[in-house]
Amino acid sequence: MSNGSSADLRTAIFLAAICGQTYVQYDNGGLFLMPDTYRLIGPIGASSYAGKEELFGFVLESDRGVIVAFRGTISPTDWITDMIAQQVAFKPAGKGCLAHRGFNDVYMSARDAMFRLLSDTTPGKPVFVTGHSLGGALGTLAALDIALNRKPANLVVYTFGSPRVGDPAFARSYNAAVPVSFRIENEFDVVPHLPPLVYTSPKTDKTYYYMHVKEDVKRSFRNGSVGGNHVIGSYFGDLAKDAPGFAAAICSGPPGWCPSN
Repeated sequence: MSNGSSADLRTAIFLAAICGQTYVQYDNGGLFLMPDTYRLIGPIGASSYAGKEELFGFVLESDRGVIVAFRGTISPTDWITDMIAQQVAFKPAGKGCLAHRGFNDVYMSARDAMFRLLSDTTPGKPVFVTGHSLGGALGTLAALDIALNRKPANLVVYTFGSPRVGDPAFARSYNAAVPVSFRIENEFDVVPHLPPLVYTSPKTDKTYYYMHVKEDVKRSFRNGSVGGNHVIGSYFGDLAKDAPGFAAAICSGPPGWCPSN
């Protein structure tokens, strides 16, 4: 992949397809397609800004590993969540780490359920955490939490079009605790540039500082609109161009398994 990154292209393509299914899950009342050899451990529910329980992803398991996947913004209340950019303490990391309040609140409402699902998986397997957009932010929070409080033998993170999640102390803690992490972003996608590095709350005039976590993997594609430059189908399609044979192979399953832009 670009920028000399050691991210694995096939893993990125596969997990981008998994992220696509988090949206299918939401749109279809919990039903979605799973790759061959994987089984559903359970759905991840979380509370949106309005306090309404929504589907935000799932935990899957195969002989090869465990996948924790989060979806991005769909419902109107999710957009409100994205805009609550004041920071609060991210309690699973202990003192000193601040995270985006909106992302933190959604994640913390899902945390207990996520850990219960992980406890139902086979110990010792690699854990892959993934998410797109808001789901990338939730995945980032989950990955730090899992690294610090579950301590899996092998933790791997791939996010797509993720916004910034926390302050510099959060980023330092994450970078030290999460061994393998790749943040794939399209240079023409606006979401990875949010919140700004320096954010001043319009309500309180308090200033907050944001910093991305590692490792930035730059992509470059334009699909004609703000949404087109951000949707998971566009990320999948761009990555698939670099490994068309592999992408075609994983898309040969049930219709609708691979995301479209």
